[in-house]
Amino acid sequence: MVRRTRNIRHAAVLAATVLLSAGLTPAAFAAGAPSTPGPDAAELSGFWTAARMTAARPGDTGPDDTGQDESMAARTTEPTVDGPRPGEVIPPSKSFDGIPQAGTFFWTDASGTGRTCSGSVVRSPGHNLVLSAGHCLKGYSGSSPKRHLAFVPQYHDGLTPFGIFPVQDNGVYVSQQYYDKGEHAGAAYDFGFAVTEANQDGQRLEDAAGGVELLTGSGYAHAPVRMIGYPGGAPKPLECLSKTTKWASDDSADPGTFERIACAGFVGGTSGGPMLVARPGGWGVIGVIGGYHTGGNTPQVSYSAYFGPATQALYKAATTGAPPAGPAS
Repeated sequence: MVRRTRNIRHAAVLAATVLLSAGLTPAAFAAGAPSTPGPDAAELSGFWTAARMTAARPGDTGPDDTGQDESMAARTTEPTVDGPRPGEVIPPSKSFDGIPQAGTFFWTDASGTGRTCSGSVVRSPGHNLVLSAGHCLKGYSGSSPKRHLAFVPQYHDGLTPFGIFPVQDNGVYVSQQYYDKGEHAGAAYDFGFAVTEANQDGQRLEDAAGGVELLTGSGYAHAPVRMIGYPGGAPKPLECLSKTTKWASDDSADPGTFERIACAGFVGGTSGGPMLVARPGGWGVIGVIGGYHTGGNTPQVSYSAYFGPATQALYKAATTGAPPAGPAS
């Protein structure tokens, strides 16, 4: 996500805070047989100290995981194309301690700099799956080095309340169309999954933190929608209550039809963050920050690729152990 840096706007409690806080706790999941913690979990637990996690920078501002920030000059359109409409009311966001089913990835780029991108735990047969944006994960498909790649559910203030979950070798799933078309022409495929290993205590991710339901083919218009994301360098995640509407791209470089949501303060690092709707017993995810202009050129308006058959097919590949796609050789 290419965002202009702005101070995150903190607001008073939203009018519908009762929806965010009351009666929508994580669904209970029966813990499966505990796994044996692997050496990766112990290694990453030691590597990702509070200081390293706090110092990590947004991972959604560089084009190829080299550590070089993407320039606005590289864009084919001006940021005003996807910004707020004249007179549009932008719902405020606020920082909070997060929820167990949402968290952030940590990894080191080629220069050794710590990077972050948001994600959410989705329910799966293996209890080990994270949903994020394709542009966050695409550098790690196939045989690409992991470089300390791990997911931390409900990360906040340097804390890892459920532990650190390494991403499996060859465990990153991004659509082949996204690799073939690229971030912009392939914006409609900007989603991905990561298969994790057990944490340092031998727990599977969903057993430890719970999960949200992946919703596909559910339409573009939803209200209310709770959006969560992790701004790079911030000690806590953001949440915002808003609605999604249908957005047909007006930029030929980023074709497709997307979900659009207005929420203040969603800067770099929030890419991959979930857009959630209430479901019986928990939450369902209808989108992630990404897609059109890799999620939006301004911190006030975000986008998501539409979750349809391609999303369901990618989920099936990730949950059945199919070989992951990768860049053309």
